[in-house]
Amino acid sequence: MRRTVHVITHPLVQHKLTLMRRKDTSTKSFRELVQELSALLAYEVTRDMPTHTIEIETPLETMQAQVIDGKKIVLASILRAGNGFLDGMLSVIPGARVGHVGLYRNPATLEPVEYYFKMPHDMAERDVIVLDPMLATGNSAAAAVARIKQCKPRSIVFVCLVCCPEGLKTFHDQHPDVPVFTPAIDRCLNEHGYILPGLGDAGDRIFGTK
Repeated sequence: MRRTVHVITHPLVQHKLTLMRRKDTSTKSFRELVQELSALLAYEVTRDMPTHTIEIETPLETMQAQVIDGKKIVLASILRAGNGFLDGMLSVIPGARVGHVGLYRNPATLEPVEYYFKMPHDMAERDVIVLDPMLATGNSAAAAVARIKQCKPRSIVFVCLVCCPEGLKTFHDQHPDVPVFTPAIDRCLNEHGYILPGLGDAGDRIFGTK
């Protein structure tokens, strides 16, 4: 099965990611950049979303026009850092439903542990966009997607700010059918499971907890 990775090279996306990587970027600026960047990513992720035709009236006449069904899109945030994506994504797709997957990484094993899971009803009719800033070891992302697959959604894509070859391999070994959208594939993981060069701990930088 094909393993698809979409690297988003739009100049605005790359510019904002560079600003986020800088260690002296403040919590306020980092949070604003996540929101701006996630809005830009929403455009890329929804580029091939299916549309259907409805009849509308312009000021001059009736016509047939294309719309997406935003209410059938689910933004699935992997807590807690995934929540940083929501405002920007919802500014572009305001009708989307929001689900949450609560996972934390065991510091000894680097394996994910689930503590919360809540998705909308009728997932079989919905397209899921899974949100997590970092695809590092890939374990949490893979676990979250496996859990979401139990709800049998119509489709799933995964969106992150930064990933690495190790994380992509782990993720696609388990979910070769799920496309990944990212602005950057960084060099590698360090011994603590952080991406190099990366941008640090995205959750801590979004919420100012470190």
